[in-house]
Amino acid sequence: MTETPNAGPPTTVPTAPAVPIVPTASPLRTVSVVGPGEGETVLLGTTRMRILEDGGTTGHRLGIAESVIAPHTPGPPQHRHAGHDEGFYIVSGSVRFTVGDEEHDAVAGTLVVVPPGAPHTFANVRDEPAVMLSTFTPDPYVRYFRELRDLHAGSEAVTPEAQLRLMHRYATEPAEAADQIRRATQPRTTRAGDHPTGDTRAREDGEPARRKAGPTA
Repeated sequence: MTETPNAGPPTTVPTAPAVPIVPTASPLRTVSVVGPGEGETVLLGTTRMRILEDGGTTGHRLGIAESVIAPHTPGPPQHRHAGHDEGFYIVSGSVRFTVGDEEHDAVAGTLVVVPPGAPHTFANVRDEPAVMLSTFTPDPYVRYFRELRDLHAGSEAVTPEAQLRLMHRYATEPAEAADQIRRATQPRTTRAGDHPTGDTRAREDGEPARRKAGPTA
């Protein structure tokens, strides 16, 4: 008869630690309920924006706005944000998003998420209005739209410099300017025999670059 060896100590499956619950600063937080037609309205040209959440309820972690974009409304030049993520959810109509060289026609039910640093713009190229929900994480960019409204409501004409200063305060810049800075700071590589200047200036792929035409009047 074969004896069964003594069994070792019983094994137990370790349980995952409970997720810690971080107490809030106040046990009673105000719940925000914004009904139809409520919220702060910001008019920006042919676009009517309704600020649904300016960050006051979310500890400034999230801002939300609704935009009604009139037909054939062009968008701003492509730009980049350094300080926040943006989300765009199309409620009705269609919005054309341009991301670099790519175009995306976002119809109702589409979500577009733009991380910091990504070039983008949007426009309504259709014959009917478009309604879009936008999120800003964190929320400070909501204040940009208020300042933009006030800037255009002033008695003086808005200069490109004033527009750029406002964008800069909210860590935003035109995508073209950002690309020019990136190219200027990128090290060049040349091959032996290539002249570093003039028509035979070397590109990164090793082919000589053609001289571009100067600016036109």
